[in-house]
Amino acid sequence: MKNLIVPLDARDAFDEIVDVRTPLEYVEDHIPGAVNAPVLSNEERVIVGTLYRQVSVFEATRVGAAMVARNIARHLDTTFADRPRNWRPMIYCWRGGKRSGSMTTWFNLIGWQARQLDGGYKTYRRSVLDALQTLPTRLRCIALVGHTGTGKTRLLHALHAAGAQTLDLEGLARHRGSLLGAMPDAPQPTQKAFDSALLLALQGLDVARPVFVEAESRRIGAITLPAPLLAALHAGRCVQVQASQADRIAFLLQDYAHLFADPANFKAQLERLVGLHSREQVARWQVMVDEDAREALFAELIARHYDPAYDRSSHQHFAQIASAHAFSFEPTAQGTLPQAQSLLRELGLA
Repeated sequence: MKNLIVPLDARDAFDEIVDVRTPLEYVEDHIPGAVNAPVLSNEERVIVGTLYRQVSVFEATRVGAAMVARNIARHLDTTFADRPRNWRPMIYCWRGGKRSGSMTTWFNLIGWQARQLDGGYKTYRRSVLDALQTLPTRLRCIALVGHTGTGKTRLLHALHAAGAQTLDLEGLARHRGSLLGAMPDAPQPTQKAFDSALLLALQGLDVARPVFVEAESRRIGAITLPAPLLAALHAGRCVQVQASQADRIAFLLQDYAHLFADPANFKAQLERLVGLHSREQVARWQVMVDEDAREALFAELIARHYDPAYDRSSHQHFAQIASAHAFSFEPTAQGTLPQAQSLLRELGLA
């Protein structure tokens, strides 16, 4: 089998990458672009693991081999039925063991030039973590800072449309970053999946050009940002995004309207503010949810929670915050693209 094993940096030489781990392992994270063709289902892996621990290695291997053989046969009749004679797949499992080795062996017996990834997914994961320690150090970031409701994400998207280079961390994390920032019907990725997506985004950036990034804390919901990326963000130029109180409330009414579709859940999220605010204050906000007093509630959250929290943090970690370029933005305006183009001109990047 040694001549059938290849390193990770050879993956571009193959027509397809095949992940033979369970669907649960695949969903947690996988090499970008890999197709999932599990040789053991989620349930089958549990059965084999139980036999390994409670009966014997031999019995686990015997039962597991039968399962793997049946699943490979099924994939040959379905998933890979249309692959041509000269198809070259790279195959991996958790650590380059029996699961990927079995499929690699059978594929080569058929006539395909299949190869097994040395070290499996663990090798890939280690490469991701290593790259996330080095790639961000090469970035020249421009941080979009500003109070909640000023529309920093909309400005970021408009900058992208205007041809600027951007990195949408909240989009990758599927979370807006604040207490109420969970996306409706869009759960956050796992940390591993986020890391993979982030690395892919970083690899697509031109380090010779500045990259606009929305200011974030170390955590976006349940996701943790790599320290080198935060360091690059904190060291860069800053744009202080400003908006009128009326525009901020109008923006929040648009982007957070979904919260009122589930009042019970909204009130449960507000309950987490107890400790930062008195129980009486939080109870008052919860009553406003029941009364559907949207504009008044957002006005109070801005005045009593978000702005004081922003002022306390003051983005003190941003080295160039004192010389930030002030930019007035209308986040609910029809034309955000012209505003982004105006900002690029002001920064000398148009």
